[in-house]
Amino acid sequence: MINYEQDFYGWTQEQVGLLRQGQLDALDVTNLIEEIETMGRSEKRELQSRLMVLLVHLLKWKYQPARRGRSWQLTIEGQRENCFDVLEDSPSLKSKLEAILVRSYSNARTTASKETGFDKNNFPATCPWTYDQITDSTYYPD
Repeated sequence: MINYEQDFYGWTQEQVGLLRQGQLDALDVTNLIEEIETMGRSEKRELQSRLMVLLVHLLKWKYQPARRGRSWQLTIEGQRENCFDVLEDSPSLKSKLEAILVRSYSNARTTASKETGFDKNNFPATCPWTYDQITDSTYYPD
């Protein structure tokens, strides 16, 4: 049996082989459970991260209109697509969107403050946009 901590890739391949062969009693159940839980958290963090970057750029778009440019627009468009991709791969995250959006906006507000040099309190304390607005390909806040 391959050691989980010494050769992670080898361990994953061994576990897959055991699953395919139906040798459930030989599985490293404790570490499999941990890895599956980690995968779920990773998908949630991915969506949160994508939303945060998107929100930072929407805040900059709104609060620094003189600096708007193609780069920000491309980032906004790209992050919107990335959000769709994550939700397509993990549709059950839709039930957690509200909480993810709250956390993402909090982080975005802090990051936007650092990137713009504006005081954090210049930005709304709660997200001023709905998820539908944020991900609408035609929406850019004025």
